[in-house]
Amino acid sequence: MSLGALRPSPLVEQATDRLREQITGGAWAVGTKLPGETTLAESLGVGRSTVREALRALSGAGLVQARQGSGVFVIATTPRQDWSTRLRQAAITDVYEVRMLVEVEAAQLAAQRRTDDDITALHEALARRRAAANAGNAEFVAADIALHEAVVAAAHNPVLTGLFTEFVPVLQRRLLDLLELLSLRSDNPNHGDEGHAALVGAIAEGDAGAAGRALRDELTQTLALLHSL
Repeated sequence: MSLGALRPSPLVEQATDRLREQITGGAWAVGTKLPGETTLAESLGVGRSTVREALRALSGAGLVQARQGSGVFVIATTPRQDWSTRLRQAAITDVYEVRMLVEVEAAQLAAQRRTDDDITALHEALARRRAAANAGNAEFVAADIALHEAVVAAAHNPVLTGLFTEFVPVLQRRLLDLLELLSLRSDNPNHGDEGHAALVGAIAEGDAGAAGRALRDELTQTLALLHSL
């Protein structure tokens, strides 16, 4: 079977795409053993190292699996969705439940680990959130999320920071929808200020319990609103 020679660059991406097409298109069914690296390399017109990288990418997508001493086998014909895609497609209530687990822990760690620079950053973020009360919903949501990012950053845990960063695009879009749908700022343009001030104050004072409660209370209220829709 000829897969067709590839253009010079980028070879790994092209090889990955070509092999993925064969799998998702049904040319290689689940359970099928793929041709060896040498055979695939000749069919694609690339080196074995390129094929090896392509197979590694397909393995990461959940399509193939290498079995020592046996070869590489097709284990699925539909790629596994990456984390960002799953988040975009997830129900916002599910996202918020996980967000609560991540951020409450982050707030408690922040109260224990915050530095003077972190405290300054938190107060500045709170001030920007208050200033954004005079702006539109998009600016207000951006300032709100920036404050939460400052809280997570003060925890000084790169894994927590990475997790929250993944949440940000989804949160920004869904929070904006929520504000506009329920007109939450019509009576109070600085919606949630008291809770955010309590959060910043607890972290600055090093009170982990109070910081966790302040954030849990805020997110619980928002989750209740989401469930009411």
